[in-house]
Amino acid sequence: MKKIKLLVFVLLSPFLSIACPVCEKNQPAILKGITHGAGPDSDWDYVIIGATVVIVIFCASLMIFQLVYPGEKNTDHIKNSIVK
Repeated sequence: MKKIKLLVFVLLSPFLSIACPVCEKNQPAILKGITHGAGPDSDWDYVIIGATVVIVIFCASLMIFQLVYPGEKNTDHIKNSIVK
């Protein structure tokens, strides 16, 4: 039963986060219908969000690169016991 409730919550959560009509009117054009509450106070908010997105994408790409090409060539390395 807990799994079903969790599944329903996960599947419906994107619909719960859609902005209401009042919040949609107060948001700038780029964020209309996406977020609740007050919009960004200044242009610096967009700069901060953009920098954060760049950092997250950079870190995620490094993580994926290290998973695909770990650089460990030793045959006794623990990853080889998992891969085999």
